[in-house]
Amino acid sequence: MNMDAPVAGRALVVVVDDRAAHGEADQTGPLVTELLTEAGFLVDGVVVVSNDEVDVRNALNTAVIGGVDLVVSVGGTGMSPRDVTPDATAEVLDRELLGISEALRSSGLAAGSLDAGLSRGLAGVSGSTLVVNLAGSRAAVRDGMATLTPLAAHVIGELSSLDG
Repeated sequence: MNMDAPVAGRALVVVVDDRAAHGEADQTGPLVTELLTEAGFLVDGVVVVSNDEVDVRNALNTAVIGGVDLVVSVGGTGMSPRDVTPDATAEVLDRELLGISEALRSSGLAAGSLDAGLSRGLAGVSGSTLVVNLAGSRAAVRDGMATLTPLAAHVIGELSSLDG
C-alpha cells in the first residue's frame, strides 16, 4: 500500500525582483519551491512582483486571503531605498515573530551570507498564515529555508490547532 507523505501545509512563494518582474529569468522562485516541496509543503505557485511596496503588499494579502499556511517572500530585504519588502510586510502582519527573523539572520551570518545576516526581513502571522521574508541570494535562500522549514511546521501546527 502506497501512502502519500503528510503535507506540512500549503505555501506560496513571492519573488520580489524588478528584473524578473520585467521578464528576466527568476532563479530563486524555483529553488524555494523545490526546498518547500522537499520539506513536505504543497506549493500553490510562485508570484513575481517588482520592488514596489504596493505590489508586494498586494501579493502578500492575496496569498493570505487565499488561505495558504505559509508565504515565503524572497528579495527586497536589504538597505537600499528600493528594498521595501519588510515595509510592505509590516502592513500585512497581525503579529511579528521576532525569533524567526532573528534565527534567519543568525544562521545567515554563521553560514557566511552577509545579505542574509544584514537582512531587514520580517516574519509573523497574518490571520492564520505565516509570512516570512528571505534575502534574495541563492545562498541566503538555501540557508534560510533550512532554518525556516522546521520552525514553519511548528508555527503552522500551532495555528491550525487554534482553528479547531
